[in-house]
Amino acid sequence: MLSNLHVKNLALIEEENIDFEEGLNILSGETGAGKSIILGSINAALGAKTSPDFIRTGAEYGLSELLFNIEDDNVIERIKELGVIDIENGELLISRKITPTRSQIKVNGQNFTAAQTQKLARYLIDVHGQHDNQILMDDANHLTVVDTFCADEIAELREAMEEAYKDMVKAKKALELIDKDKDELQKEIAFLEYEANEIQTADIQPDEDEELEARYHKLNNYQKITNELSYADMLLNSGNDNISDMIGTALKSLITASEYDDVLKECCDTLSDAEGLIRDAGHSISSYIENSEYDPREFSELQERLDLINNLKNKYGSSIEAINDTLKAVNAKLADYYNFDELISRRKKEYEEACCKAWDIAQKLSSIRQQAAVKLAEQFIASLKNLNFLDVKFRIDFAKEPSLSSKGCDNVRFMISTNPGENLKPLSKIASGGELSRIMLAIKTVMSEDADKTLIFDEIDAGISGKTASKVSNQLARLSLSHQIICITHLPQIAAMADAHYIIEKSVHDNKTYSNIQRVAGDDSLNEIARMLSGETLTDSVLENAKELKIMADKVKSEL
Repeated sequence: MLSNLHVKNLALIEEENIDFEEGLNILSGETGAGKSIILGSINAALGAKTSPDFIRTGAEYGLSELLFNIEDDNVIERIKELGVIDIENGELLISRKITPTRSQIKVNGQNFTAAQTQKLARYLIDVHGQHDNQILMDDANHLTVVDTFCADEIAELREAMEEAYKDMVKAKKALELIDKDKDELQKEIAFLEYEANEIQTADIQPDEDEELEARYHKLNNYQKITNELSYADMLLNSGNDNISDMIGTALKSLITASEYDDVLKECCDTLSDAEGLIRDAGHSISSYIENSEYDPREFSELQERLDLINNLKNKYGSSIEAINDTLKAVNAKLADYYNFDELISRRKKEYEEACCKAWDIAQKLSSIRQQAAVKLAEQFIASLKNLNFLDVKFRIDFAKEPSLSSKGCDNVRFMISTNPGENLKPLSKIASGGELSRIMLAIKTVMSEDADKTLIFDEIDAGISGKTASKVSNQLARLSLSHQIICITHLPQIAAMADAHYIIEKSVHDNKTYSNIQRVAGDDSLNEIARMLSGETLTDSVLENAKELKIMADKVKSEL
């Protein structure tokens, strides 16, 4: 359940801290008092799109925090799979900070994206906004309702259907790719042959580019290498006062000195080794200079070869290995095209097999859906009768689509009759605004099996009054026995059912407008119900009516 909402600097709210209770939580207040801000703050924390305009005027940032207490271990495990590591004592804190340039979401201290948070929210809360009733007006959404009802039964088949559909689409594209007229095919074959010939003619060897680069680098810097080596040779061997001569002289002096002290003989050996090493290095340098030469023709050939390889890299891959992989792929395509009739036959067979597999899964999926739809219709009718649809008829019609989609082959339509003597007609054609509100509540009642999920209704009472309003309030009370419900309402019948009642009011101080929320009980709650009954004037008779509503509501709740 949602145990706490903390809002700071959002729209007209400066800072509010709201502790919600189990059961039915009612939010009421005058139109424009700020009820929609509360819902907007909840949606913002759950990853909905936000705007810097949502930040309170003059504030540097806005903040919305939701604290959930989760008792279902299965829900906790699912949430952990989404990346939430630490969930101690079932507590989950979702926090969203909004600044003029960015927003940041944290879940128990971990950074989350909006998309991740929206996935997480599915396990925690179900928000029904004022405009969600219109979802029912689109027949395309009816299949989603059926699938949600039997989600556990069809989960594996839905995944298999999506994969089979992808395979079918892939096989169809592969068939269409080669199913061209002969002229197009010949053009493609000619192009592929050109590519294959270009790569094969080059006859590039493994690691050839690295070897060529090394040789090119050497020849391109030939003059610099020669100059540096000549200078080194002069210092070591050929120049006046070269190192070899100086070490030789030094060694003679050291040998003479060692005749008088044996300790110096080790030093003589070291210097002798150094003289040998320097002499060997000098000979190697001299030999290198004598044997090296610059061949302009070789340099030109290297340039041409490297240009060829680099050109092929630009066209077919960034490495010799990638170029050779391209050649293999081109040759494989050519082999298929050279055996075109066989290829067509094979691709047709692959497509037919993919279609058969997809249709088979779609039929199995449809069968389970239709069985579930019968149960859904029965439960739905019972729920509608609790909402003052006394003579309602309801049926879920299935039709087979001519072509498959990733959802299968079913076209689902809700058919309903809400008045005696009327034939069943498409829901989207006959339902009024008030009827849609009740129908949506009936759907939520039937679909809400997860007791750990909080249900939020924003004016589910739109377009209803009188006896129907009482029926809706009774249904909300019944639903609140198994779920935490947060309901924004203008109806006194629903407010009277509250287990916890909150009033949202707007005030002005120092030329600034504020929305405030406070929990009320006893006389304060009765006064709010009376205001909802009659407006600002609270007469004794209105207060008596409010008391009667509260007594009736308490009686209904005690009998549930």
